[in-house]
Amino acid sequence: MPASVLQNPWRLLLAINAAIIVGVFVHKIQLPPYVPYNHLLVDYHFGFIKRALIGAVVALFTAKVPVWLVFALGGVTWLVTLALFVRLFQKTFGFTARTLPLFVFLAGSPFFLKNFMHTLGHFDIYGCALAIILLLMPAGSLLFVATAALFSIVLVLIHHIHLLMYVPTIIAIVVIRHYLARGCNRSNVTFGTIAFLLVSALFFAAQFLGTMPIPEADFVAYLKTRMADPSRTDLLQFSYIWYQPLAKEISDTWGRLPHNILGLPVFALLIWLHTPLWRYFASLVGALASETHRRLVVAALIGVSLAYLVMFAMVFDYSRWISNWAVCMFLILHAVKMLPAARETPLIPAEEQNTNIFGLVITLIPRVGIVRPF
Repeated sequence: MPASVLQNPWRLLLAINAAIIVGVFVHKIQLPPYVPYNHLLVDYHFGFIKRALIGAVVALFTAKVPVWLVFALGGVTWLVTLALFVRLFQKTFGFTARTLPLFVFLAGSPFFLKNFMHTLGHFDIYGCALAIILLLMPAGSLLFVATAALFSIVLVLIHHIHLLMYVPTIIAIVVIRHYLARGCNRSNVTFGTIAFLLVSALFFAAQFLGTMPIPEADFVAYLKTRMADPSRTDLLQFSYIWYQPLAKEISDTWGRLPHNILGLPVFALLIWLHTPLWRYFASLVGALASETHRRLVVAALIGVSLAYLVMFAMVFDYSRWISNWAVCMFLILHAVKMLPAARETPLIPAEEQNTNIFGLVITLIPRVGIVRPF
């Protein structure tokens, strides 16, 4: 291998990431799409229920849902998210030899696009895509705040856990891009408060009033009428989640905790492998021109992290949660870069040996997983 590639391997690492993503996709389509398929079947046929928006939209276009639609819809969403992120990175940093290491640490992270490919068909990626759109939009008017509220409502209707997973990051983006940039006045504070209360009320309605109102056997019978192949009853084994109360979810999570907590050292290692990225992020926050901005950004990072801590106590898909937490950090990094800075922050060095090693390792890790690491 040429010495120049060893000293500056970032283009090669980008190509390796692309090849790994293809491999993850090939592996994914060989797995049975259990829960994601259910979400395409459930709609509002029996009234307002949780986790039904995607199925309701699908029902507008087809009465019978084939299994391949899980991959088609998930694949299109993944490609749109990729395109949005590439556009966001171009807008925030630009594509040059100097910014390539940062792009590899972000786009090539096993927490991000590679793991979204592994969780193809799940609802996590919708929060990421909508948050990126907010980072690309003009943020000067109340239309921006209204759009953020609308996106949050959509996410809660897709799955109410988004109130903890991506809505806090959307709030952080709104605060950073609108309220810190334009300042607070009575109209935008009142508007934002009302929007937050509406989204919160919708969450509580979905959580406590959105349970399926008919017996589970009748519910499963209805789902079979929407399946392209009703004989695939194995795909309906998770229909109980539309009946499970919050107390049962928490009980299941804590029951699995002794086993699942064994993955925490692996998560810690994966986070540590992103050290060059976290150092850059810390320097970016430290370089902000306003002390108030610095404090509020730190508060936003803590708030988003606390929301994920609550989620860890409620639902046991730990690999997905830690991956989405990292993605939220990546998105907030872009929002912070848009704030006024007192000085230029040096980018991740392209030719530093330790940085190259970190970049190679995270490139070779294909994904983080869904429940337990890998």
